[in-house]
Amino acid sequence: MNTEALLHDLRRQLLDGGLHGCLLVRDLHTGEELGIDPDTPLPSASLVKVPLALATVERIRRGELDGATLLDVQPGRITTPGPTGLSRFRHPVRIAIDDLLYLSTCVSDGTAADALFALTPPARVTDILHEHGLRGITVRHVTGELSDTPEERFGAAQAHLAHALAIDAGTGGRGHRVPQLDTTRANTGSARAWVALLQALWTPSTIHPEVAERVRDLMAHNLLLHRLAPDFSSDATTWSSKTGTLLNLRHEIGVVEHSDGQAFAIAVLTESLVPASSQPGAEALMAQVARTLRDHLRHL
Repeated sequence: MNTEALLHDLRRQLLDGGLHGCLLVRDLHTGEELGIDPDTPLPSASLVKVPLALATVERIRRGELDGATLLDVQPGRITTPGPTGLSRFRHPVRIAIDDLLYLSTCVSDGTAADALFALTPPARVTDILHEHGLRGITVRHVTGELSDTPEERFGAAQAHLAHALAIDAGTGGRGHRVPQLDTTRANTGSARAWVALLQALWTPSTIHPEVAERVRDLMAHNLLLHRLAPDFSSDATTWSSKTGTLLNLRHEIGVVEHSDGQAFAIAVLTESLVPASSQPGAEALMAQVARTLRDHLRHL
């Protein structure tokens, strides 16, 4: 199948599966890429924890922060499904900045992330991205604001109502009645912007090698492996990634490194058109489409 026909078929598969997808797969060695609507900005959800990790590690390298510094963190006490780590703790804890980095990036702990944002606010994270020429990702707010959505207010039994609102309350200009889904107010990034960040972390760039290596290591230890990992993990590959989930948004970015030396950066950003919180079929479809793009690009 030629490339144009392949992309047409994959778009159809996504729509048939109830997804609007924005994807980009790039060969990190040749720069060749394939994508579907890769320049459309979408709210980042927990993908923002990768720029946060980059900014925090960079400030540690500069001596502005000490990774061994202990911070007192209040528990999140969140009881709705989804949040992890300190977000579900019932009691205060004292924890080092280095360990907050692990919880924020590898476990996607929002409370840990916000403890880091208290040290490096969103505007400073954006500034550090800009220092490295990465301008397609905007960081406007901390992650705690992501937990105040209609899904938390309606409760688990009415989650479908929150998802219906997420699907139907948008505007043609990507505004939204739910602030976390409004691209003029939310943390945002396009598939191309996320791939650019991955390329800067995995190949020589203005990011200091020690900083890039630390962020890559954090992503390699991501514990949330239900989305793209099944299609990119094997004995002959290494998959390093970060997921992002918010209402009807399901995202993942990552790099697959093959034993033969090939490496591909992958960004899959999706909006579900189905009002349901649990959609394993959508997770599988995301991986299938991304894998098909990678396979086609690999054998061009």
